[in-house]
Amino acid sequence: MRPTTPARPTAAGLGGRGSGVGVQGSRFGIGSRGSGFEGRGSGFWVLGSGVGVLGSGVGVLGSGFGDRELGEPLRCMTGRTRRVEGTKIVQRRAVPAVLTAALLLTAGCSADSSDGADPSGTDRGASPTSTAAQSSPAGSPTEQAPPAKGSVKVLRTVATGLNSPWGLAPLPGGDLLVSSRDEATITRIDAKTGKKTELGEVPGVSPSGEGGLLGIALSPDYASDHMVYAYFTSASDNRVVRMLYDEKKPSGEQLGAPDTVFRGIPKGVIHNGGRIAFGPDKMLYAGTGESGDTGLSQDEKSLGGKILRMTPDGEPAPGNPFPDSPVYSYGHRNVQGLAWDGRQRLFASEFGQDTWDELNAIKPGDNYGWPEAEGKGGGSGFHDPLAQWSTDEASPSGIAYAEGSVWMAGLRGERLWRIPLKGTEAAADPQAFLEGEYGRLRTVAPAGGDKLWLVTSNTDGRGDAKGDDDRILELEVE
Repeated sequence: MRPTTPARPTAAGLGGRGSGVGVQGSRFGIGSRGSGFEGRGSGFWVLGSGVGVLGSGVGVLGSGFGDRELGEPLRCMTGRTRRVEGTKIVQRRAVPAVLTAALLLTAGCSADSSDGADPSGTDRGASPTSTAAQSSPAGSPTEQAPPAKGSVKVLRTVATGLNSPWGLAPLPGGDLLVSSRDEATITRIDAKTGKKTELGEVPGVSPSGEGGLLGIALSPDYASDHMVYAYFTSASDNRVVRMLYDEKKPSGEQLGAPDTVFRGIPKGVIHNGGRIAFGPDKMLYAGTGESGDTGLSQDEKSLGGKILRMTPDGEPAPGNPFPDSPVYSYGHRNVQGLAWDGRQRLFASEFGQDTWDELNAIKPGDNYGWPEAEGKGGGSGFHDPLAQWSTDEASPSGIAYAEGSVWMAGLRGERLWRIPLKGTEAAADPQAFLEGEYGRLRTVAPAGGDKLWLVTSNTDGRGDAKGDDDRILELEVE
């Protein structure tokens, strides 16, 4: 939630979670797949009616954590933080220093709890929960909420035998492009027959941990320019490139040389974000992660832990909340889902740490709290999620909007969530479908009307892969 009366602070202070500037502790974990740092208590600022509010805090002893996308606890060791500043591509203007926040952390470690998935059903008391997004406008009187309860029907399996699928981009003719995180390839799927045609391998991808070839999107002018955009992890950063797709060329040679339009997003073994999408305004949006360095989320100079908004050429988009900056919202941990409703309002899914996963209604310039807050009730200056889940029920990745609801794919939760909306609030409690039937769910995308595409994620080393995995399903929803 945002402050109702912005005021210039006269001194820093310490307090609890509700104060927004309190001692939250710090966490550090390291394991065989990499390391991540979970710091808390860093200073933050928020934009409220044009006035910045600055607070600071000190993080003290904490505990280790288990990264839930990896699906295993990370063993805790001593270490130090890694500071990364985002940079744009050469010859582009640098993101200005809007705020320098002091960060003082004293880290400690302890054993983490098990991250095994809860096999029980979904109606379990207070979890999951929904709440009004208090800093967002409620639905107008003319907006009608969808029914509180919906349904999901699996119409057919479109394709099988995919390796570590991640991003999905429907083509104008109805076929699908799907990216392979670990193989760094893009493949075309015939939506009628399931036939696979490899476009080619994207050069420069460096798969490791949660990094690799991630989200893909078609240019808003695809009909004329035939450009495919991709977000991937390189040896030095996460970046966005675009490539000409020429389907007349032989299989494996259909992608042109990549043109880097944006670079400098922090990379890590964990929390690389990776979802990209063109909005109704034809601007390119990218969800990023803090790469395990939580201090990046509250630092507007960094591109980590943000939602970015840029032109198709990678320049800061006109109308962004921070001048000459691609940063659209901040205080995020790991954003892997972006979708717009019928009134062009943006929603995003976000991995929490050990307490709450989130679905947020995104407002330009708002602070979504991480690492100072996780879930709702984070205190003044933070935008509360419209819905939240315990971590074993979700670990959300892709989202899509259809039939008045946001549909959210769960990795560790192994289920598809329906969140009915009225404006930017949840109209009813979230409802789960397909629980445990298809394993980990990575990506969901609109297929027109009441249809959705759903992509599983069981062959990336973290799921229980079956003979036909991974697959793409067509769903009918309401």
